[in-house]
Amino acid sequence: MPVVVPLIALILVVSSAGGGQALYSQPRVGRHGKLFRCWKVRTMIPDADAALARILHDDPALAEEWRTTQKLVCDPRVTRFGALLRRTSLDELPQLWNVLNGTMSLVGPRPFTPDQRGLYRNGRADADYYRLRPGITGLWQVSRRNRGSFSERATYDSVYRTQLGVWTDLAILARTLVVVFRATGV
Repeated sequence: MPVVVPLIALILVVSSAGGGQALYSQPRVGRHGKLFRCWKVRTMIPDADAALARILHDDPALAEEWRTTQKLVCDPRVTRFGALLRRTSLDELPQLWNVLNGTMSLVGPRPFTPDQRGLYRNGRADADYYRLRPGITGLWQVSRRNRGSFSERATYDSVYRTQLGVWTDLAILARTLVVVFRATGV
């Protein structure tokens, strides 16, 4: 932890240089459906939500991509420094606070926003998600990350729940390190 705090501080200083708040939080759905604030380093322009509405209104292809994946691979709202943070997953470091306060764990399903509940539905997976504490990393992030539909996440979360264990988590953490060092995140 002593190495992480100065790194987060440095990242926040550089991120704030572009204007706006350096930290970003958003309500997410956690264990047992309880809402919590999920923390990240801001990687987008300050008015990102309004910009997204304009982008999706003006570009039907991007609107379809968003509808399916809840992400844009080439998101025009992401800053240059934000793109670097996303590729290296360093924007997720503030979620260590969520781990410390018990709202997240290191490994588990990625938390989703309240308005994404309906998109996540996938039979048994709903119950599996709500039984688990969301994680900074998980099976979906190291397996399909940004290459599948949003609803596919639910399937990965169900698989993860059936394979719960220390060895599974250690394997996912090891695979996460590979993703981080290769800077393949988005």
